[in-house]
Amino acid sequence: MPETDSAPLRVLVAGTPEVAVPVLEAVADSRHELVGVLTRPDAPRGRRRVLTPSPVAARAEQLGVETVKAARLRGDGSASAVERLREITPDVVLVVAYGALVPADLLRLPRLGWLNLHFSALPAYRGASPVQHAVMSGEESIDAVVFQIEQGLDTGPVFGRVSRPIAPGETAGEILTDLAVAGAPLCTRVLDELADGTAQAAPQVGEPSHAPKLTHLDGLIDPSGEAHRVAAHANGVTPEPGAWGWLATDAPDAEPTRFTLVGAHPVSEDELPDSVRSAATGALEVAAARTWLRTGTGALRLDRVKPAGKKLMPARDWANGRPAGARLLCGDELADRRGATDGAATDGPSEETRRA
Repeated sequence: MPETDSAPLRVLVAGTPEVAVPVLEAVADSRHELVGVLTRPDAPRGRRRVLTPSPVAARAEQLGVETVKAARLRGDGSASAVERLREITPDVVLVVAYGALVPADLLRLPRLGWLNLHFSALPAYRGASPVQHAVMSGEESIDAVVFQIEQGLDTGPVFGRVSRPIAPGETAGEILTDLAVAGAPLCTRVLDELADGTAQAAPQVGEPSHAPKLTHLDGLIDPSGEAHRVAAHANGVTPEPGAWGWLATDAPDAEPTRFTLVGAHPVSEDELPDSVRSAATGALEVAAARTWLRTGTGALRLDRVKPAGKKLMPARDWANGRPAGARLLCGDELADRRGATDGAATDGPSEETRRA
């Protein structure tokens, strides 16, 4: 690292899931002072619902860093956490998927404000699920950006960005993990520039789009579309909320059951084995030592599946003993099963707050 005469910054990192850990570690290893961590409270996990610290809290404890745990930063139960943040007096707060609203008065607490590491090419995909929506939309590349948090939803000026391609068959989870690692040195570079007085933030340019939080129903797969579109949908909702369909068979009076897909690779019509090309849309076939889901055009080559009531397994293991006539419902067959819950989820900050 180049020598500098500027004083190190007092940095507080706000984050909760595993994706925030690389940034926490990068700040801890930087020339700046990691003065604390803000994270959500311990939550029940596993079958026994044992209260467990967030990944960020667990890593902060290993690093010997003070941790402030708060489910919210305004209203009931927030007073002690907010007061402690004021006592810590950070120069800047760096946010990576903290998961709660930041009141306007707290945005003004650090002298350099709050920064956010966001995973999209802003102003595209503002909101809670940018990577998922980018993959579902068939984007060929995606960015990690550091921007200044202001009262609007992900509207602040951008200090820096890194970009990576999205490969066919990559899941949102794989991409998010990679972006978190790539974004960590970007964050420390921006901190260095802020400390040195050389940081420059550019306004966001372009047409904004939004990426609201996904629901379980958003993961429902309709195989009737083109292979690359169905694959983009399936991979975009993997691992959360999960890609799933309704599995039907030739068994008399058998009700369709839920069937989860993990890892879907689109294959064009002219590359399909003959048995897959001749199959009906939605059919699950085995050919060329692979498991296939026939789509409206082309097919998906599947990596892993999870039948109802069973564990996740290699797709070929399931396919070898698959029930006769196994297929996923598609098109009009899905209409009766979507139900009244088929609606778009909406969320977003008020004029006084934004979600970090």
